[in-house]
Amino acid sequence: MGILFNSLFLPAFSQQMIRPLPKSKNAFIVIAHRGSHLIKPENTIASIEEAIALGADYVELDLRTTKDGHLVLLHNDRVDQWSNGKGLIKDLNFEEAKKLILTGKDGSLHQIASFEDALKTCKGKINIYLDFKAAEAEKAYRVIKKAGMEHQVLVYVGSKSDYISWQKIAPQMPMMSRLDPVITTEQDLLQFFEKTPLEAIDKIPNETLLPVLKKMGISIFQDVQKASEMPEDWDKAIKYGVQGLQTDHPEALIKYLKANKIRAN
Repeated sequence: MGILFNSLFLPAFSQQMIRPLPKSKNAFIVIAHRGSHLIKPENTIASIEEAIALGADYVELDLRTTKDGHLVLLHNDRVDQWSNGKGLIKDLNFEEAKKLILTGKDGSLHQIASFEDALKTCKGKINIYLDFKAAEAEKAYRVIKKAGMEHQVLVYVGSKSDYISWQKIAPQMPMMSRLDPVITTEQDLLQFFEKTPLEAIDKIPNETLLPVLKKMGISIFQDVQKASEMPEDWDKAIKYGVQGLQTDHPEALIKYLKANKIRAN
């Protein structure tokens, strides 16, 4: 996750356009980080299907591009860590990438997922938190539109160029990023969102800004994902009034939220 560029260096965009977040059936949002990947390999179709089965509201997916221009799901720029291959994904053709084997902790075998297949898997079942790693906005939006998924995707951007590209190509798409730590006052915040409209952020900012964000209708989907997540981590974020959590443990988190009557509408 990156920190969004300082808004002072951006052209002004109109905030008059309403860009609603994807609809969710639950009041408190659970985002499965890279899919449900404790057993299945992350960013695979199997990890997405498991997140759906568990009842997560969003699945966070990382988007990259192969040498021949195909959009695929992969967090790192290299294929080494999660497959039996080596090298950069941008140096592999799609057919080469498809031959790589990703092994789950249960011994199951999987392939690198195409963005098209991921969209088909998610359509009508789970929203997508699209972490825009290395791709072209125009190409990504074309694939999203072809799949009829425009209303099920929240785009996360971490660079000035990606933000501007999405604003130009698909200004109606909801956007998310991380606030720059230099934003500490209400005036700073209002100036930022005037020039850089966002619908969600991924980290609790200065506490004094929380009432302002709530009044503006900006959602906070706090990152809590880690191998050692505990209820204490969830409680710490929930007490600040966040709208959702991104987690590596969607099943445990959902059970916890239900038990504490936080999940339902």
